Amino acid sequence: MSTERKLPNPFSRIGESLGLVAVLVALVAVFGYFGTNFLTNSTFNQIANQVPALAVVAVGMTFVIITAGIDLSVGSVMGFAGAMLGLAMVDWGWPLFFALPLGMIAGLACGWVNGWVTVRLAVPSFIVTLGMMLIARGLAYLGTGSQTKYIGKPVEWLGASIPGIGISWAFLFSVLIVIAGQIILSRTVFGRYVKVIGANEEAATFSGINTRPIKIAVFGIAGALAGLAAAFDSSKLGAVDPNAGDGLELNAIAAVVIGGTSLMGGRGSVVGSFLGVLIMATLGAGLANIGASEPVKLLVTGLVIVGAAVFDAWRAGKMKRNKPS
Repeated sequence: MSTERKLPNPFSRIGESLGLVAVLVALVAVFGYFGTNFLTNSTFNQIANQVPALAVVAVGMTFVIITAGIDLSVGSVMGFAGAMLGLAMVDWGWPLFFALPLGMIAGLACGWVNGWVTVRLAVPSFIVTLGMMLIARGLAYLGTGSQTKYIGKPVEWLGASIPGIGISWAFLFSVLIVIAGQIILSRTVFGRYVKVIGANEEAATFSGINTRPIKIAVFGIAGALAGLAAAFDSSKLGAVDPNAGDGLELNAIAAVVIGGTSLMGGRGSVVGSFLGVLIMATLGAGLANIGASEPVKLLVTGLVIVGAAVFDAWRAGKMKRNKPS
């Protein structure tokens, strides 16, 4: 009996993406009917300009989860990278052009440590990244003196609306990252190996794939993208906050699961994760528009996430039952 799980059919991924688009359209229609002035350019621009940081973090999280891993540290890593960005721009006088790579390198370093400890020392990624979540947050507080650092115009332009379009540069850049991530996942040898490792790492090893550097690399990607997300997040208020990214990892995991990536690894889509981000953002904006209280918003969002996870488990069980012996 074969131990290798069959990789997903690309046409099924297209069908799932269309299904997510249908869900997104349905949400817009429902809130447009029950809400007040929901169907306006202002609302849609606001939603678009809220998601860049979460979108790029979700790209990295997609790669990690497809390899059957998890990264609970991305929110704190974003806070740490933001602290480095603030130090470079405020205290050292660096321009964004040099400070942004510094933040991404800080994130990459955290991600590399996560991957190295997980792979080389065989420690579960859940435990490793939980520890990094605390380490990175502590470094963020130390780097900023536990205070917000105001940067101002040198970073605000990223989050400002483009005249005549309404969406921000950060949103456009995040869309480019999503497109690049999807191309890497679906059109490169690296992306193929990521899926094979997640589907069956033992079979991947027997087939001659060196799984260790690939698994370390996906954590590095997640960390670097968390560093990029720090710049997007700081552009909204023109400042870096050591508390930035608190809880972001849960939102990223939720968006990835809603987008159809399996928590058991082996299957997923960057575009699907991006649609998951948009669904979560639309759900939040719509509930706020109809006057839902914060407890109700948390309840509904939680139910959606649990529903997506249950559907993923059901789908995985169905695939297992249908697998030929």
